[in-house]
Amino acid sequence: MPIALHIDELTVRYADTLAVDRVSLEVNQGEILAILGANGAGKTSLIEAAIGLRKPSSGTVTALGCDPTSAEARGRTGVMLQTGGLYPSVRPLAWLTYLARLYPNPANPAELMESVGISAAGRAVNRRLSGGEQQRVKLAAALLPQPDLLYLDEPTAGVDALGRQSLVDLVRAQADAGVAVVLTTHLLADVEDLADRVAVLSRGRVQAQGSLDELTGAATAIRFTAVAALQLDDLLALLGSGYRASETIPGNYVVEGDVTPHVLANITQWCANQGVLPQGLTTGRHSLRDLLADAAALDQSSEGS
Repeated sequence: MPIALHIDELTVRYADTLAVDRVSLEVNQGEILAILGANGAGKTSLIEAAIGLRKPSSGTVTALGCDPTSAEARGRTGVMLQTGGLYPSVRPLAWLTYLARLYPNPANPAELMESVGISAAGRAVNRRLSGGEQQRVKLAAALLPQPDLLYLDEPTAGVDALGRQSLVDLVRAQADAGVAVVLTTHLLADVEDLADRVAVLSRGRVQAQGSLDELTGAATAIRFTAVAALQLDDLLALLGSGYRASETIPGNYVVEGDVTPHVLANITQWCANQGVLPQGLTTGRHSLRDLLADAAALDQSSEGS
C-alpha cells in the first residue's frame, strides 16, 4: 500500500525540554496506527508537528507526498483534536456547513451528522451538547474533507458504550476505504478494536512498535526482564524451530511458542550462560496495559539515571 505519512527523525524541543526525540514512523493508506503513551510522553507534540501546527526542531514530515502545511495536504487531511476546535455558539449543522466551504470536495454535512449519530435537525448550539455529542460533531468535522489521512485524538472520550461502538465502526470503515488513520487514545479497548499497528512513546521516543500480536506476544509465550540488548540468536538455536524471541522494549523479552518445562529450563540456562538473572518470568499473553506499565517503568528509570 502507498505510504500516506512518513515521519523521519522528528525532534521537537521547547527550550531545555525534549518533547519528541528523533521519532521515525510510517503509516500506509488503509492502515490504523495507534500511538500510546503516558501523559507527557510526547504524543501531542508529535501530532502537532505531523499536521503542521508546530514547526519541528529537526527532522521531516511528508503527508500524502507533500509538506503537511501545503494546501494540497491540508485539503486531504482530517484532524480531530481532543480539546478545542468546536465553535460554541452555533448549531452543529451550520458550523459544519461553514467548514465544508473550506474544502475542495467536501462531504455532505447533514449526512455526516447522521452518520455519527447526531440529528441534522437538532436546534441546540454546540456548547449545549453533551461531551459525547461534541465528540461526534468534531469527528464529523474531521471527515468533512473526505480525507486520505485522518488524525484522531481521543475520538471516543466521553462517548457512551453504544455510541462508542458506532464510532469505532465508522473509523474502521474509513480505513477499509483506504484512509490512513493516526489514533491517539488512553482507551486500550479502542486500540484493541481498531489498531493495525501500535507505537509506544516514552519520554519522546518510540520504545516499541508493531502489530498487537508482535507487541503483546502470542497466547503461548514466555516473558521475562533482564539487562537490555541481549543477543537472542543463541537462545533461538537452543530452543529450536517453531520459536520466536524479541525484545519489545529495552530489557523486556518475549519468547513465543509452545510453553513446556523443558523450554523454561532452556531459557533460564541461557540467561545463566549470559551471566544475567531473569526477572518476572511469566507465561501467557502480555496485555497492552502491561506494555504501557513497562514504558512507564522505563520513564521512571530514565528520570532516576
